[in-house]
Amino acid sequence: MIKIVKADGKAEYEFLAAVRERSSDTDRDVTVIVSDIINNVRKNGDKAVEEYTIKFDGKAPEFFEVPKEEIERSLSACDPDFIQTLEKAAANISDFHKRQLQQSWLTTKENGIILGQRVRGLERVGLYVPGGTAAYPSSVLMNAIPAKIAGVKELIMVTPPLKNGKPNPNIMAAASIAGVDRVFLMGGAQAVAALAYGTESVPKVDKIVGPGNIFVATAKKLVYGIVDIDMIAGPSEILVLADESADPKFLAADLMSQAEHDKLASAILVTTSQKLAEETITELDRQIKTLSRAEIIDQSLTDFGAIIVCDDMDKAVEMANGLAPEHLEVCCENPMEYVGKLDNAGSVFLGNYSPEPLGDYFAGPNHVLPTSGTARFFSPLSVDSFIKKSSFIYYTESALKADKDDIVRFANTEGLTAHANSIIVRFDDNE
Repeated sequence: MIKIVKADGKAEYEFLAAVRERSSDTDRDVTVIVSDIINNVRKNGDKAVEEYTIKFDGKAPEFFEVPKEEIERSLSACDPDFIQTLEKAAANISDFHKRQLQQSWLTTKENGIILGQRVRGLERVGLYVPGGTAAYPSSVLMNAIPAKIAGVKELIMVTPPLKNGKPNPNIMAAASIAGVDRVFLMGGAQAVAALAYGTESVPKVDKIVGPGNIFVATAKKLVYGIVDIDMIAGPSEILVLADESADPKFLAADLMSQAEHDKLASAILVTTSQKLAEETITELDRQIKTLSRAEIIDQSLTDFGAIIVCDDMDKAVEMANGLAPEHLEVCCENPMEYVGKLDNAGSVFLGNYSPEPLGDYFAGPNHVLPTSGTARFFSPLSVDSFIKKSSFIYYTESALKADKDDIVRFANTEGLTAHANSIIVRFDDNE
């Protein structure tokens, strides 16, 4: 079970270093396997995808592309209450992401100069959605809705079939609500390769987003450059900052909400109270007995979980910024006072009634977040992830003439005389 670490300037950093190392190694065997799959799909297209689908999923689906009527039918095949929940969550996600939308712009300057920037959505995006026991309709909403708001013209979803060869109805319902354009029943590295290079059936996309296992993540990494990707996601993680006002029952529940994802997941509590640390362990021991994934939770908390006791909140905030966690909860008496101090986190949850699952499913901000300390320089998935920008320049003859000497000087200084000549020839006959 989880351990208590007293922050002494050494012990806490040794633990944090071990947490960072858990996702740093690249599995060379997986890379070799995935490279072979990608090359096969690139060469043999649909035939290779079908062979891998039979090999890994048990049987080929009745159809690779799910008919639109089948997608729509899923809305009536699912629990009506769950459909209402999907629709409420979709409305919250849409409202939040609409506020991120950027506009094209232009500005005029003296001498008739016009400068500007054009913003538009990507042409075609691929969305990978896991199947089987890791089927997450919430990920469909979180990836698809900002893409459609950004103006993506065609959103292609791939997801493994169920063992009976049919699509997961909950995933199909989420796809319908989120506005996915086409759905293909295929998964694994072969689906990523199909999106990246295109096959007879699957169109080539410009970007691939969405979560997956190590084979999917490795495939995304290997096709990056052929297409864009969202990020290379590592194991899930949560860091909870808590002062003596926090409720240990809440803290224990929130730590386990992340630990249940994966044995490599990391759940850390940083507090100024030794008493709270001990009470939280008592709550962990009590609550874990009722949970279905208790074995995974216990392994995760034992290997990569800790309760770190600091002398003051300044030290706790310093540790949070150093770890740059995917999820950061602030369970303190005045949580808003820390907003401006917490610079490195994927998503910040403020107060005792803003637990991490609220962000996973419902509040509106995206749950696709940077992991493994990359929140120091990466941002959550957003509308910005699905747009591209072009700048444009218009100069009149008089405007270019006014600046020509500076441009020529720049070019000559860099040894690029053809650049300089491109400016000079426009005015040779005029001077």
